[in-house]
Amino acid sequence: MKTQHYNPSPLEQTFAEALLALKSNIEEQLGGTKITGANAVLDSDNPLVHFELKDADGDQHEIVIKVIQRIDDPPEA
Repeated sequence: MKTQHYNPSPLEQTFAEALLALKSNIEEQLGGTKITGANAVLDSDNPLVHFELKDADGDQHEIVIKVIQRIDDPPEA
């Protein structure tokens, strides 16, 4: 399927939502760091997923993931 709209594209939005839905699975991989908050900004040019974290020492951290879909390659002539 050719993407008609990129800013944001439906695939970018769906991918960002999928990352958000995987919050508990991601937390399992973080070795004691807890995800204390998570949200997604889906209507921006490139959707953002924000994770707020607390590590084993009690320090707060933030991870921000920007979802970018590259433009489809034009068909070869």
